[in-house]
Amino acid sequence: MAFYSPDPPMDQTLRSLVAALESDGRPGLPQQLSITWLRFPTSLLQSAAQLDAGGRTALSVRGASWGGERQRYPASVVKLVYLIAAEAWLQRQLLEDGEELRRALADMIRDSSNDATGLVLDLLSGTTSGPSLPPERFGAWVRQRQLVNGWLASLGWPELEGCNACQKTWGDGPYGRERDFYGQRLENRNSLSTGATARLLHDVIAGAMVSPPASARMQELLSRSLDPEQRAGDPENQVDGFLGAGLPVAAKLWSKAGWMSQARHDAAYVEVEGADPFLLVVFSEGQRAAADEALLPAIAAAVLKACRYS
Repeated sequence: MAFYSPDPPMDQTLRSLVAALESDGRPGLPQQLSITWLRFPTSLLQSAAQLDAGGRTALSVRGASWGGERQRYPASVVKLVYLIAAEAWLQRQLLEDGEELRRALADMIRDSSNDATGLVLDLLSGTTSGPSLPPERFGAWVRQRQLVNGWLASLGWPELEGCNACQKTWGDGPYGRERDFYGQRLENRNSLSTGATARLLHDVIAGAMVSPPASARMQELLSRSLDPEQRAGDPENQVDGFLGAGLPVAAKLWSKAGWMSQARHDAAYVEVEGADPFLLVVFSEGQRAAADEALLPAIAAAVLKACRYS
């Protein structure tokens, strides 16, 4: 069962939106797209006191999805998982806090740095990249690299079933033991669903993930400026070509995007005056979708319109 109440009108809005986007020169889009959309009557920010033991919110959370349970390669959206895991490790004193860790977390989320992500995952798992390893040593290395997946499983959320978050993110791709770990057919690539991503982001924004102070730190890193002047000249601004580009400048946005040659994704929580707050996660796959800078902004604009007060 979803952690939100399925809303038939919202579901119909998504169906109509996907059909309209496909008819607008995007053949095959329904199979390439996953969306999870949640709508809140009041701000979700730091509302953890209204969450029950099962993680459900006492707020009237309505939602809808299009392929929200389908596993897809998450690209840099997986960095949200590693951010949350780092805060969980810190709470359990499995990591030593310090300036270098905080710098890496900030660069991983704000600039989507793959180099920073590599360090974070090394610290989370106690592993490092390098040449291929003999079988016995490689087996031990693999078990260490599954620590984040083990932690995700311990949460007991049905949305996380089938998810995989154990790989670094790359510019050119993995080599050595990292390539071995991917599998011959890349079957061990990272995978997330929009439903799982939505639940993780939901609890971060609500202040329920790890602890309220930890959630507040994560919210600060996820906050994005929609001022064109502030993001001018920044190719990693994670607004242009993503959900934030479909929002008014005055909107408040917390997000983590992902983009590569075969994917364009974004996960966002949005507050706009005159509209219900909403959380929106969109994954789009394929070379055509990855190059389509208008797709995610169009989805965000349509969802915002549906959330406007009537």
